[in-house]
Amino acid sequence: MAGLSLKNICKVYSNGYEAVKDFNLEIEDREFIIFVGPSGCGKSTTLRMIAGLEEISSGELKIGDRVVNDVEPKDRDIAMVFQNYALYPHMNVFDNMAFSLKLRKVPKAEIESQVREAAKILDLEKLLDRKPKQLSGGQRQRVAMGRAIVRNPKVFLMDEPLSNLDAKLRVQMRTEIAKLHERLGATIIYVTHDQTEAMTLGTRIVVMRDGIVQQVDTPQNLYNKPCNRFVASFIGSPQMNFFEAVCEEQDGKAVLKIGNERISLPGEKGGALLSDGYKGKQVIMGIRPEDVHEAGPEETENVIESEVTVYELLGAEVYLYSELQKTNMIARVAATTTAKVGSKVRFAFDTEKIHVFDKDTEKVITN
Repeated sequence: MAGLSLKNICKVYSNGYEAVKDFNLEIEDREFIIFVGPSGCGKSTTLRMIAGLEEISSGELKIGDRVVNDVEPKDRDIAMVFQNYALYPHMNVFDNMAFSLKLRKVPKAEIESQVREAAKILDLEKLLDRKPKQLSGGQRQRVAMGRAIVRNPKVFLMDEPLSNLDAKLRVQMRTEIAKLHERLGATIIYVTHDQTEAMTLGTRIVVMRDGIVQQVDTPQNLYNKPCNRFVASFIGSPQMNFFEAVCEEQDGKAVLKIGNERISLPGEKGGALLSDGYKGKQVIMGIRPEDVHEAGPEETENVIESEVTVYELLGAEVYLYSELQKTNMIARVAATTTAKVGSKVRFAFDTEKIHVFDKDTEKVITN
């Protein structure tokens, strides 16, 4: 296995369009790195540059200690798993998995051994004689992964491998991929637009937007300490609530005024706003739905009243939709709630979990 180094990687097409801009990343050996972002953000283009399927316009790409900018894809010692499986329809599972080894003229006994070992890992042993059309989507994806595993590459590249599967299969395959990473101890780079996949699989996540890296961090840090409003909104489901507010000072503490409502910020958070000169200025307040709860009768501070407009039951929890100063707000509450559409509910904010962003730059001021 091997680590990777991407330094100042850019991709500019002949029409002048910049798909990837100044991409920098150091990937450790055996890491599970996720590229995540909306469609068109440059994540698949970056993956294809690593694979050698797209030419690098500028910058340096290393796999292990070797610069591979001009190395042919077949000589980079990487294996790629695509979202459409790319299996040969006329070959059975065994031959699909063995194909790359046969091309490299690996001895027959070794091919047999490696294919059967990969089939055992992926629970494909009983399917080796079947053709792709006789397999389910999840089985086909496992065959595509098996074909990558038998090559024993330095790096696995996965381009939205689960996007063609139904919801239940995606959850199963996520688990399979996580187990596979543990078992193989492989370096994996995985592209997805699904932030749930990113949060559950990656050791680190690269969040991209418009070809630019926004933040590289662990799933937990991305969730709890987003560096800007885009990352805060992209990571988390349902997404973070955002409100325009004015920062005021009251008895030496920072208060966020949202229309007629006032939310007091605890010591360090409030201190960061005041010390950075935000008194009297407009900011963006963010708070996640699980940090908005129904206020108890004894709660009076940082409480607002709002009418429930939509009620969504998700088994163990409920999403209550309402408005705060004409801005949509979601609260994630326990299924035991008695609130329903039309109810006036007192909502309280967990002020320790409030995020504040600069209105103009959208960069975080305090988490």
